[in-house]
Amino acid sequence: MNAVVRKQMSIHPDVMDLLNNQIAMEMKASASYLAMASWCDQRELLNSKDFFYKQAEEEREHAMKIFTFINDNGGAAVSPNVTNVNNDFESLRAVYETGLEQEIAVTESIFKIFKTARKQDDYITEVFLQWFITEQSEEEDTFRSILDVFDLMEGMPLKMIDERFPKE
Repeated sequence: MNAVVRKQMSIHPDVMDLLNNQIAMEMKASASYLAMASWCDQRELLNSKDFFYKQAEEEREHAMKIFTFINDNGGAAVSPNVTNVNNDFESLRAVYETGLEQEIAVTESIFKIFKTARKQDDYITEVFLQWFITEQSEEEDTFRSILDVFDLMEGMPLKMIDERFPKE
């Protein structure tokens, strides 16, 4: 990137690069949740389908929030290429376990950006990321609570388990 443009940035260049990687991660998560919604829809697991459609939209919103933050602070946001999205799952529980793993990976990535922003005295990004840290805590808790339902209802038909999940 042009040195003059980088000097006008409010965010540190290393942080901007990590934020662009985060955009890609959020968009891949969105695509992954769409695949999960489709898998659930094909099996008439309607609450889970609605949950994953909502998750897909939320991840896209997160990506857009970061995208505009980068551009609003003098950086250059990059539109990601999303590939290698899994569309096949062995069970409903596996779908939710995959979702939790994905959320944990996103949390770890946000923490990495936060630490880098702090190290680089990039206070603007550090404050911006506070919202994402809180959001990720809530997301992980949601998935863990849903997985607890599987443990409580072990052996029950999927449709009955799905009906225990909140309607979105």
